[in-house]
Amino acid sequence: MQVGTGKSVLNGIAIGKLKIYKKKDTAISTAPVADTAAELERFEAARQKAIEQQTALYEKALAEAGEDIAEVFNIHAMMLDDDDFVDAIKEIINGQKMCAEYAVKTAGNNQAAVFSAMDDPYLQARSADVLDIAQAMLDILQGVDNASLQGTEPSILVAEDLAPSETVRMDKSLLLGFITREGSSNSHTAILARSMNIPALIQCKDIQEDWDGKMAVVDGYNACVYVDPTPDLLKSLKKRQQEDQKKQALLQELKGKPNTTLDGKTINVFANIGGMGDVGAVQQNDAGGVGLFRTEFVYLNCKVVVRTCDIGADKTVDYMKLDHEDNPALGYRAIRICLTRKDFFKTQLRALLRASAYGNMSIMFPMITSLRELQDAKAVLEECRAELTAEGVKMGQNIEVGTMIETPAAVLIADELAAECDFFSIGTNDLTQYTCALDRQNAKLEPFFNPHHPAVLRAIKMTIEAGHRHGIWVGICGELGADTALTETFLRMGVDELSMNAKSILPVRKIIRSVDLSKPSEKA
Repeated sequence: MQVGTGKSVLNGIAIGKLKIYKKKDTAISTAPVADTAAELERFEAARQKAIEQQTALYEKALAEAGEDIAEVFNIHAMMLDDDDFVDAIKEIINGQKMCAEYAVKTAGNNQAAVFSAMDDPYLQARSADVLDIAQAMLDILQGVDNASLQGTEPSILVAEDLAPSETVRMDKSLLLGFITREGSSNSHTAILARSMNIPALIQCKDIQEDWDGKMAVVDGYNACVYVDPTPDLLKSLKKRQQEDQKKQALLQELKGKPNTTLDGKTINVFANIGGMGDVGAVQQNDAGGVGLFRTEFVYLNCKVVVRTCDIGADKTVDYMKLDHEDNPALGYRAIRICLTRKDFFKTQLRALLRASAYGNMSIMFPMITSLRELQDAKAVLEECRAELTAEGVKMGQNIEVGTMIETPAAVLIADELAAECDFFSIGTNDLTQYTCALDRQNAKLEPFFNPHHPAVLRAIKMTIEAGHRHGIWVGICGELGADTALTETFLRMGVDELSMNAKSILPVRKIIRSVDLSKPSEKA
């Protein structure tokens, strides 16, 4: 038996045969070509077909994994239309008289190297996207079809790493688990594994070529893989896998039941979504509503809290033409953009007010750090409401207006903010980042990141208490909302709502229904 270790991205057990996923290596000619016009035509045809492929991948990812993952393929399509990238390829074909394959490969490697050398972690990560789209064009030019590399039998896939397009193309019914030599916990491969409930092991340096076809077990709990496990070990892990499956079945029985503690307190458990592709998961996992809608509004027969534009920092959008910033997390983002680009802000607010006539909607302003910002944002909202009223437009009459609490500054003035709004939603991702001075986009800081830091928990408690002093409800919409190790803690703090990814709703509901707030906590 061989044992490989790595980093687990999902607690679970996968059992099956290993399948080495290895792309075909096709040679690229370095000889000059006589007909550059023909090579330009070949490149342009491949580029257009690659754009069509990215659009198809977007639709597939949207249906299987949601907007957050799907959006990468919109970015890919835009990259394939980027003038600098296209011109660089054409220059190699025309200037150096090289074939289309050589030009695409060279230009792709050059642009990827530029991104890799950048200081900004988000831009560094774009190097993988450049290589992905370059490979897509190369496969088209060379007639390479990698669809068969996954095989036709259910298997645990083993690879050096997986590009976003490779991950989404896979037949999920044949995918028992992942093992990759490279990768990170924030890669598209890892995110997809979690969203599809597929055990995955990344950064496994022990991968061997002779693993192909062998029986193996990926143990997500212990971050390892057992190749050719002993009969006793295989039996033990199969039992653990069956226990996990039974737990999942029991969680399904919680559908339709209230989120009420043993002593009678009911908590709202809502879902965070990023777009229309997430709506099915919201309904499938029995969410009470949408606690954080990050993009355009969709009508649902439940309450929806819509966060206004939070562009900036790690969320860059080309059409906004934002300047490069050395420290974007502390820069021009979210409400700061909205209040200085009023026409842009009003367009979104007018759309939300129109949509409010068709459902139970609340509006939430992100990254508020002062009372003046909240008051100014509310003033723009009222201006939009007055304009639409004058136009005879129907709107909801009882739209709640709230603010996100994401910075220590907002925590410390929570009483003043609470007097001006209807609710608070605590964004624990940014609150942790700003409280602990840790860039959440920097992978090197993972060893220092403590999501249960006492300062963060105290800030959450202070915010809940301030909100309740002024009679407003307080929710949590960051990653900690789904952390079952903290569910009871948040209940005892008095939180009114927990909003999370849809797949965490039933596990959190189970915890809520087991807690008795009238009795002391059993936790040490």
